[in-house]
Amino acid sequence: MVKTSGATINTMRGGSGPPLLLLHGYPQTHIEWHKIAPRLAQKFTVVAADLRGYGDSSKPPEGENHINYSKRAMALDQVEVMRSFGFDKFAVVGHDRGGRVTWRMCVEHPEAISRAVILDIVPLPYSMVTREFATTNFHWFFLIQPAPFPETLIGNSAEFYLRSRFLRQNARANTFTTEAMNEYLRCFKNPATIHATCEDYRAGASIDLEHSNADEAKKVTCPLLVLWGAQGNTGRSYDVMKIWREHAVNVTGKALPAGHFMPEEVPDETLAELLAFLQT
Repeated sequence: MVKTSGATINTMRGGSGPPLLLLHGYPQTHIEWHKIAPRLAQKFTVVAADLRGYGDSSKPPEGENHINYSKRAMALDQVEVMRSFGFDKFAVVGHDRGGRVTWRMCVEHPEAISRAVILDIVPLPYSMVTREFATTNFHWFFLIQPAPFPETLIGNSAEFYLRSRFLRQNARANTFTTEAMNEYLRCFKNPATIHATCEDYRAGASIDLEHSNADEAKKVTCPLLVLWGAQGNTGRSYDVMKIWREHAVNVTGKALPAGHFMPEEVPDETLAELLAFLQT
């Protein structure tokens, strides 16, 4: 458990070599990386962290305009986590919400990021909403409704909601191990987690947009790899590379034969791409 200036972040650390931070997506925890983190740890010092509000990390009050769940606040958490381990510069891989945190880290703390990988997101999705996106990603609009509306509905059947999220975005039925699913359920059944993760999305539709607009001219300057699932919502809805080229100066990428949850759905393919990029 690492105390930052705004939260307490749950982490796991292992391996040796250059530092590498792994950040998960919604509605998961650092357990998302369990199929590939041990193999990454053969070549890197791996730190896998729960974002604030998720897993066993703390759930601070949301603050004015959801500022405590802004990606700026979450990014600072992770920079401070890595500094606490003695790493002033490191590579980072972020999936989904963790990818949004990775983007803010690259923009706001460029001196700290050597290389970055972002999995299955595009920047500023609210500015590019299509009917298909709104249909397949309805939770973007559900979770931002004022509290306690989504919290109450989710809390009344947290397990059903969680399994539904995975099924709607997953192309393969055997993606999640029983152990991983049990861990996700343990964390997600906590009412504080449900509220905090809603706040993450509320921030994404408010304060995060303000921060992004203020930094519109800033681009990711470190080498950036973007991967997405060919059968996922992101790949079907957007020209992923075209969008990221507008936000980064040195970006490469490709689709993988998967849905949204690539580290668990196609771990071997995901690992191969990460190793090829991170060891360049």
